[in-house]
Amino acid sequence: MSARPSAQPGRRHPTPERDQLELFRAIPGDLAPRDAQDLMAYPFFSLAKSKRLKPIDFQAGSVAIRVEAVPEHGMATIWDADVLIWAASQLVEARDHGFRTSRLVAATPYEILTFVGRGTSARDYDRLKAGLDRLQATTVATTIRQPSERRRHRFSWINEWKETSDSKGRPYGVELILPDWFYSAVLDDALILTIDRAYFDLTGGLERWLYRIVRKHGGRQPGGWSFDLTHLHAKSGSLSPLKHFAYDLRDIVRRQPLPGYKLTLERPYGFDRLVFVPTTDPLDFAIPRRLRGAFAGDKL
Repeated sequence: MSARPSAQPGRRHPTPERDQLELFRAIPGDLAPRDAQDLMAYPFFSLAKSKRLKPIDFQAGSVAIRVEAVPEHGMATIWDADVLIWAASQLVEARDHGFRTSRLVAATPYEILTFVGRGTSARDYDRLKAGLDRLQATTVATTIRQPSERRRHRFSWINEWKETSDSKGRPYGVELILPDWFYSAVLDDALILTIDRAYFDLTGGLERWLYRIVRKHGGRQPGGWSFDLTHLHAKSGSLSPLKHFAYDLRDIVRRQPLPGYKLTLERPYGFDRLVFVPTTDPLDFAIPRRLRGAFAGDKL
């Protein structure tokens, strides 16, 4: 009987990513919402609640982005991105208070849902889990923050996630692992902006996307900012034809739903341009009322 071959010396099975990370437990309390500027400026998410399978392909100068979905889950939506806003808010708050952060984050569904202004019914919990599945299944390849235009960083919005249970086996919370690309952006002060908490009340995908790009480019500039509609259409990643996109934008201008900004449409050279001007200090609505004034020196 021949002896069983021994394992090759020095050869080890790779350690699971989870085992290499220290667990970061979500901080309780009413935190200011923060968003990553890269996610605000470029088309990374589906703007529709219906399942999207067609990839997003965006190219502008040295910036290239391709976002792909799988048939089982579809592409991560701009509503799913609320989880990333929650995660960014948690990590920035922890860092600013001297706590150690990690890409492995633990929380209860209740903590996430209440932060982003959702309900806490069983149906809301199921929708959150479906969103986590889409965030994990959606893949991104981008040149943003890469040393060369030819090099692309590939990742999913969540590397993995799992449900946790208490000592009696009852569902308790979730643990998720964030990708390096997102985590490094969140911990860079220059790449994070405080956003208006009323953002979570916006119901339309286009107006949510529009608020983020307006907040990114308009900021505190008294004169505001403006965009050509064709350029905006390309940056949105929307599947709607330009004609329909322009119609929807005009409806948003008519309704004025974006907190802290006034929108107008102008035709200075025969082409429509969307103009947005801040009506309030963006920080005023981002910080809980009881803390306003204490954060007057915060960096936006």
